[in-house]
Amino acid sequence: MKSLGSIRRDFAPWADPGAKPYISFENVTKKFGDFTAVNNLSLNIYEREFFALLGASGCGKSTLLRMLAGFDEPTAGRILLDGQDLRGIPPYRRPVNMMFQSYALFPHMTVEANIAFGLKQDSMPRAEIDARVADMLKLVKLEQFAKRKPHQLSGGQRQRVALARSVAKRPKVLLLDEPLGALDKKLREETQFELMDLQQSLGLTFVVVTHDQEEAMTMADRIAILDKGEVMQVATPAEVYEAPGSRFVAGFVGNVNMFEGRIAGRTAAGAEIAGPNGLTIATSDAGGAEAGTAVAFAIRPEKIKVSSRKPADILANAMEGEIFDIAYLGDMTVYHVRLDHGQVVKASSLNASRITEDPLTWNDRAWISFPPDAGVVLTR
Repeated sequence: MKSLGSIRRDFAPWADPGAKPYISFENVTKKFGDFTAVNNLSLNIYEREFFALLGASGCGKSTLLRMLAGFDEPTAGRILLDGQDLRGIPPYRRPVNMMFQSYALFPHMTVEANIAFGLKQDSMPRAEIDARVADMLKLVKLEQFAKRKPHQLSGGQRQRVALARSVAKRPKVLLLDEPLGALDKKLREETQFELMDLQQSLGLTFVVVTHDQEEAMTMADRIAILDKGEVMQVATPAEVYEAPGSRFVAGFVGNVNMFEGRIAGRTAAGAEIAGPNGLTIATSDAGGAEAGTAVAFAIRPEKIKVSSRKPADILANAMEGEIFDIAYLGDMTVYHVRLDHGQVVKASSLNASRITEDPLTWNDRAWISFPPDAGVVLTR
């Protein structure tokens, strides 16, 4: 079997039938009056996993995090942590810590006092507090800022203080609610890798809520795609992107082109999809879809080649159209091509060299093409 994307690390307990989940949501429902925020949801998360809950606003991801933290109780179902039912256990008794988007630092306290606050609340001996705070400052590389107040720090530094305070008590699980939302794009990208390194060095289980697809794809071992309080798919970033389980997931994660049609027939090489206006697409894998089944052929823009000439490869799916929009992004160029049968297709081309061998511009006639194994057939 071909690998889907790069492998992050040698860590995949979810693929082991004998592995026991560390966190389990079992048929969990949460209602607020007549509104159902989480609908009969079941989900397993494993120890030392960096797990992301990804979805649009209102999909239920923050509600799940709040129920795990103890701020809300499920209307039905149960949540288990390391085999223990969490119902009725108050937040301060749970072996979890939550880091909020606002960071919630104490403005009148120094960096080291902020980090030490929870340890003092637990009546830890002073010597142990000092040692733990020193360890945390070193971990997040803020030793020289120990005596500063939050307003004297940059956004990225405040984020690291909040993170150090969250892990200082060494919780079993760290919950992060949009942890990088307040940072600018470049700092957010840098901090994503810092979080990954920190999680692996501490050996903790991280559960992060985000609506940022790139953030989830970068940091998480697995991602749960949520919609209207239900899990649409749980998989690794590569599987979510390369093998989405539904039209919703394919359309939500990244950019995608959808060719709607029906399976016209199965062949030794795969199947043929018949679309509107005489469109036909050859695919090497139609799964279990039988002839006559309504399907969508989903293909990412980077899998599509744009050329001024018809491709020589007779096995390639080739369609002609007209370029009506171009976006130059530096590292790549994105083309919007209106095909002769009417559908608009987005294709992206990597700018690997400074000189374009086959220059294309607005209103040019162009061919798009892709091999039969470039996309995925979706039946739902």
